[in-house]
Amino acid sequence: MSNNYTGGSEGGTLNNGSSPISRREARANSSTGALPPLGMLGIERPTSPGGFDFEQMVLSLKDLFEKDRQVASQSDATRCGICYLHFRVNELHYREEGFYVCSHCEQQLGSHRLTVLRKQQKL
Repeated sequence: MSNNYTGGSEGGTLNNGSSPISRREARANSSTGALPPLGMLGIERPTSPGGFDFEQMVLSLKDLFEKDRQVASQSDATRCGICYLHFRVNELHYREEGFYVCSHCEQQLGSHRLTVLRKQQKL
């Protein structure tokens, strides 16, 4: 009897008939303990045309947060009070409700007013 979980009644194979190795086994065998990318184990999630690409979303978020950290390190940067990403002060608009807003969030808010618990200091 084995301690390895096979993921159901497929007899040790995954849904698409690929290798029976699990991501947990691969992580246990890895020196860092990190999960390897799905493609490295022969595990591919089927994507239909127009389907959701999770890995692309993760890469896009990683890129967004890298850019945010770069802007945040500048002395003239502050956060948008809505999306909470960093922008240079000259790229933000200070609303009378007491917070800065980026152009995208300002467009989405339109003329709607928000009540804020803590106002941002105007720079």
